[in-house]
Amino acid sequence: MTLKQISTSQVELGMFIHGFQGSWLSHPFWRARFLVTDEEKLQALRDSALDAIVIDTERGIDVVTRGEAPPPRGPAAPPETRARIQRREPAAAARPAPLAAPFPAQRPGSVAIVREFGNARHAAGQARKVISRIFLEARLGKAPRVTEVAPVVEDIHASIERNPHAFSGLMRCKTEIEAIYQHMLSVSALMVSLARQMKLSPQEVRLAGMAGLLLDIGVSRLELDAAKLARRLDAIEPELWHRHCYVGREMLAAADGMPDEVLHAVARHHELMNGSGFPQKLAGREIDIYSRMAAICDQFDLIVCGAMTGRTVDPAEALRMMMRMEGAFDDAILAGFREALGVYPVGSFVMLRSGRIAMVVDQDPSDPALPTVRAFYSAATGKHVAAKTIVLAHCYGEDAIAGVADMAGLDLPAPEDLRERLFAAAAK
Repeated sequence: MTLKQISTSQVELGMFIHGFQGSWLSHPFWRARFLVTDEEKLQALRDSALDAIVIDTERGIDVVTRGEAPPPRGPAAPPETRARIQRREPAAAARPAPLAAPFPAQRPGSVAIVREFGNARHAAGQARKVISRIFLEARLGKAPRVTEVAPVVEDIHASIERNPHAFSGLMRCKTEIEAIYQHMLSVSALMVSLARQMKLSPQEVRLAGMAGLLLDIGVSRLELDAAKLARRLDAIEPELWHRHCYVGREMLAAADGMPDEVLHAVARHHELMNGSGFPQKLAGREIDIYSRMAAICDQFDLIVCGAMTGRTVDPAEALRMMMRMEGAFDDAILAGFREALGVYPVGSFVMLRSGRIAMVVDQDPSDPALPTVRAFYSAATGKHVAAKTIVLAHCYGEDAIAGVADMAGLDLPAPEDLRERLFAAAAK
C-alpha cells in the first residue's frame, strides 16, 4: 500500500480513494475506499469541501503532473484494475482487516453522563420521528435513502463522542419509542461504540452506525405485528423470521448509494461464527467484519429487552450469557464489545459488598470492572436508603461490587422505570 495526500482538484479517473481529510458532512460518499470510475463521482469529489483526499497509488493511478506522461499505476497496477477502469466498473468494497486481539481502552468522553443523558434524550426523540417515517414508508415499498438515515446516525455518533455511555444507558430506560424503533436506535448506538473501541476510522464508525440502524428494516415487510417483536422471537415462525434478512437487503440494494458494508450486515447479522446462525449458515471467514459486529450488538439488545427469553435481562447478565455462548461470536470483537460497555454496563443493577443495591451510572475507562454506581436500596432491610454515588475506582475500599443484583421479589419499580428515576435524580 502506497498512500499519498492530494487536493480535491488533483483527483482523476482511475485513482483509488483510500480516505478523506475533513468533515464527514463535507462530501456525499459513505464508502471511504473506492475506485473513481465515472465522471459523476469525479465531479462530486472535486466539488466537495474536503481538506484533502488520500489515494492509494498501488490500487489506482498516481497524480499526473501537467505536461508529463501519465505515471504507472503503482509498481504496476493489476490487469483487473486497469480493465475495470476501462470498463468503468466499481472496485470491490474495501473491508477492515480481520481482528485477532482485544482492543485498547477508548478515551473517556468529555461530557458527564448525567449531562449528556438529556442531550441523548433529545437526539432519540428526533430520531424517533425519522425512523418511524422510514419504517412506515418501507412497509409501502419505499427503500430508505442514505440521506434520510445519515442525520440520525450523526446525532448518535455525536452523543457517543461526548460521552460513550449516555445514549446506550437511555435505551435501557422506559421511553415512549416503540419497541422496534428503540431496538434500531439501541443497536446503532452499540455499533458506534464498538467501532470506536475497535479504533475504526470515523467513516467506518458511521458505516457501522448506519448498519446497526437498518439491520431490521426488512421486518417492515413481514406479515406480523411489529409490537410482538418486543416479546418472544421464538414464537415467530422461523421461516418467516429468517426472511427479514433477505427482504431488508433487497430493499436497501434498491436504494441509491447504499454501501455494500451495510447490505452485508443486514443480510448476515444473524450469522454466527460456528455456522449455527441464519439464513445462510455462514461460518468463520465467510462472515465479514461488520456482520460479526452486528451479530454481537443485535443479540445483546435482544437479550436485554427480553425478546430472546421472554423476560428483561440485566445488561451485565446479558454480557455474561453471551460470553458463555462459546464459538458463536468473534472472540476478539466480543472482548472489544465488553471493553466498550464495561464489565457492568451503564444501567446494570449490582449488589455491593455492603449489602446495598446500586445502579451503574458511569464507567471508568481505565478499569472496566470498577464503574461509578449510585447506591439506593438495602437488600438486608428491604428499604430504600439515602442515595449515594460511589466512584468505585477511587473509593479506597469503601465498597465493591459483589455481583449482579437479583431484583426479583423486591418492592421496586420495573427496571426500566427505576433506571430513568435514578438517572434523573443523579442529574439534579
